[in-house]
Amino acid sequence: MKKDSLHKVLPVLVFLISAGFIANIDKFSNKTTTQGGGETNLLLQKNAGEKRPNILFCIADDATFKHLSAYGCKWIKTPAFDRVAKEGLLFSNAYTPNAKCSPSRSCILIGRNSWQLEEAGNHVPYFPAKFKTFVETLAENGYQTGFTGKGWAPGNPGEINGNQRLLTGPGFNDKKLSPPTSGISAIDYASNFETFLNQRENGKPFCFWYGGHEPHRVYEYGSGVNKNGKKLSDVDDVPAFWMDNDTVRNDMLDYGLEIEYFDKQLEKILALLEKNNALDNTIIVVTSDNGMPFPRAKGHVYEYSNHLPLAIMWKEGIKNPGRKIDDFVSFIDFAPTFLQVAQVKNSHMQPIEGKSLLDIFKATNVQKRDHVLLGKERNDVGRPDDQGYPVRAIVKGQYLYLKNYEPARWPAANPETGYMDTDGSPTKTAILSAGRRNRKDFYWQLSFGKRSAEELYNLKTDPYCVENLAGKKDFQVVQNSLREQMEKELKAQNDPRILGKGYLFDQYLYAEPKVRDYYNRFKKGEKIKAAWINESDYEPDF
Repeated sequence: MKKDSLHKVLPVLVFLISAGFIANIDKFSNKTTTQGGGETNLLLQKNAGEKRPNILFCIADDATFKHLSAYGCKWIKTPAFDRVAKEGLLFSNAYTPNAKCSPSRSCILIGRNSWQLEEAGNHVPYFPAKFKTFVETLAENGYQTGFTGKGWAPGNPGEINGNQRLLTGPGFNDKKLSPPTSGISAIDYASNFETFLNQRENGKPFCFWYGGHEPHRVYEYGSGVNKNGKKLSDVDDVPAFWMDNDTVRNDMLDYGLEIEYFDKQLEKILALLEKNNALDNTIIVVTSDNGMPFPRAKGHVYEYSNHLPLAIMWKEGIKNPGRKIDDFVSFIDFAPTFLQVAQVKNSHMQPIEGKSLLDIFKATNVQKRDHVLLGKERNDVGRPDDQGYPVRAIVKGQYLYLKNYEPARWPAANPETGYMDTDGSPTKTAILSAGRRNRKDFYWQLSFGKRSAEELYNLKTDPYCVENLAGKKDFQVVQNSLREQMEKELKAQNDPRILGKGYLFDQYLYAEPKVRDYYNRFKKGEKIKAAWINESDYEPDF
């Protein structure tokens, strides 16, 4: 083709791409696309790549929203998170649909609620081949992708052409350091991100996932005091569902140390973006997958479980930075946001339930979402036949309504096998000890006792969710209204639990054979090590 002819044709092709007339340009190219975002059509790369923003997704592992200093926490300092919030947006009502690692990350990557994800709605699943992630999609559309730390996990991601699927892109975990405590990962997140940047192709946008392993357990007990210079009296808010003693306060300070460590790595990563002149055109999202790894938090369906921190900065794309956003947003909103800003016209993903946050970025007047749906099925094993504890919930206004579909089951898994749906910890040990002395103990009942079929909490007056208003006359209208709205929306989303097929979630295999069918094997006398609980958690004679 002659040079002047090319000048005439090129603008037309660019228009066709941006208008969506050529939805998947890869099929017009003889080049192949790799999972990590290898070669793609040069036209897409050169004309869209320079304008499309980079995406940096930063996710802590088990941090409740209240425990970052931008939200007013005094005993945990997170200056990097606070900077992202100050120079971008701070979200006060961000929720994951499912407060457990695997399903929460699945919701992020796919843009659908966990009850819409088949096996991926459970913890430690076999990831279904039918669900493509936004990272895989961006890789097919000209983005260079990668992750450091914890990507999608735990579970089996499956394979493509005999190779393990890269749900969050290729891993960058070779660089190591000497961590400050025995509980912190040795992965040097910032150095690995620098390696990724150094390997980046010129002019190519990137999507990078910084998945900190912190503040996931285990912790080095006493490190918050001994290595982080804190005092037990610094903790000014012990949740009302735990006893307030030195053991619990030490546990909280150890957790706080790991949040601060995650934030320090974020600070280094932001500095690398500035060094590479990439800060202004990078969407930086900072959040956590689920709430803190303590009793009645992670893996359950309460405020300290699903309500999570979220700050987003994009200097070239967010209007009026420094705003606090009170709209309800869900983790299923990330995928459509990233696909929209990346100008992906045909993702070939399963239909997305979430909605883009771009209108919030642009400060346009749109109808605000006034509620979010939550839920869970099987998290960890520890019940007969690997059964789950199915819950659906809705947060609307100041109320949280929950429906427990199998209230005869143990919500934190069976006592005999150590309440495996709650990670082992000093706080767990303290509450179990109190329960062994008195099965009516207030704290034991809240964290490990069986629950009623319906729960209702006023989050404005009872943020700890300890006073169940369900069944009380004065709240019957609210309870009925929330139940009806929740069930109507779940039916529209084809939730198997609502449609009478909830048993499917219990039939999906747990992807880790070593602990699969744990309860039945344990009761037959088999000795099986479960790394996330303590030997003292077991109550075989309960």
